[in-house]
Amino acid sequence: MRKIFLKSKNEGYTLVETLVAVSIFSVSILGLLVALSQGLADTGYAKKKIAAAYLAQEGIEYIRNMRDTFVIYDAVGPQEGWTAFIDYVSPSCASEFGCYFDDSNLVYTNPNKPMAGILINACDGTCPELLFNSATGKYGYIGESSGLIRKIQVASITADEVKITSTVFWSQASGNYSVVFSNNLLNWIE
Repeated sequence: MRKIFLKSKNEGYTLVETLVAVSIFSVSILGLLVALSQGLADTGYAKKKIAAAYLAQEGIEYIRNMRDTFVIYDAVGPQEGWTAFIDYVSPSCASEFGCYFDDSNLVYTNPNKPMAGILINACDGTCPELLFNSATGKYGYIGESSGLIRKIQVASITADEVKITSTVFWSQASGNYSVVFSNNLLNWIE
C-alpha cells in the first residue's frame, strides 16, 4: 500500500495574521505600561499625602505643646501664661499668610520652658519649603527639597479659645494638593 502525502497550500502564517498578532500583543503591553505608570504616580501621591498628614498634625502638636508650656510653667501664673502664649503666636500666625516655626536652631535657654525657644516666623506671601534631612530623618529647614510647604494659622474665637489650622501643600505632575488639620485650643486652667 502506497502512502500519499498531500502538500497543503496553507502552511505557515500569512503576513496579515502576523500583523494582527503583533498588534494585539503590542496593545496588551501598552495597557500594562499605562497601568504601571499610573500605579507609580499613585504611589508617589500616597507617599506625599502620608508625609503631609503627619507634618500637618505635627504643626498642631507644636502649637499645643507651646500653649501647655506657657500655661503650666509661667512664673507669674496660668492666666498670664495663656496671655503670653497668645502674644507669642498671634503677631506672626494671625495673618492670612500664616506662619511657620523653625526648631533647627532651638536653644534651651530655660529648661522649664523649652517650647518657648522655638522661633515663630511670619510667612511673607508664602511659607518656605520644608526640607528633608536624611541624616536625622526629620523635616525642617536643613536638608534636601521635599516639595512640602507647611503653614500654621491662629484665629481667635474667644478670649479663652483659639483655632489652630495647619496646612501642608505640595505639587505633583497631576496637580496641586493640600492636607488641612485644625484644632481649637482652650485656656484650660482657671
